[in-house]
Amino acid sequence: MTISEKVSYIKGLADGLVLDDNKEGKVLKSIIDVLDDISISIAEIEDGCAEICEQLDAVDEDLSTLEDDFYEEDECCCDDDECCCEDDCYEIECPTCNDVIYLDEDMIDEGGIKCPNCGTNLEFDFDDCKCDDDDCACGCCQNDAEDKE
Repeated sequence: MTISEKVSYIKGLADGLVLDDNKEGKVLKSIIDVLDDISISIAEIEDGCAEICEQLDAVDEDLSTLEDDFYEEDECCCDDDECCCEDDCYEIECPTCNDVIYLDEDMIDEGGIKCPNCGTNLEFDFDDCKCDDDDCACGCCQNDAEDKE
C-alpha cells in the first residue's frame, strides 16, 4: 500500500465519522489535508527520482561505450608482476622511487613520461645506444631513463 493509498484510506475513515466543525474536527481535517499534500509531494519526488535514474543509466551506458571506443587496446595491459605485451613492451625502473614501469612502443616514441608513482619526469635517451637495431631490446636503451625536473 502506497502512502497516497494510506492517506486516502484515512480520508475515507474521517468522512465516515462525519467530523463536526468543532475544534477537534477542524484539527483532524487539517491534519488529513496536510497528509494528502505530503503524499502528493512524495509521489512527485519518487517519479522524478525514477526519471533521473533512467537518464543516469542511459548516460552510464553511453559512457561505457565511449570508454570502450576510446581506450580500446591502446594502453599497455601490464601489471606489476609481468607484461602481457610480449615484444612490444619494455620495463624500466624509476630512479627516484624505484617503481617498475612498463612502456609500449608509443610511450617510448614520445621520448619521456611522468612516473605514475612519484611524478618524476623520465626521458628516454637513445643517443648512447650501442645497438644498430631500431627495435632495440638489449637493455641499454631501456635503462637510460633520466630524471628531468
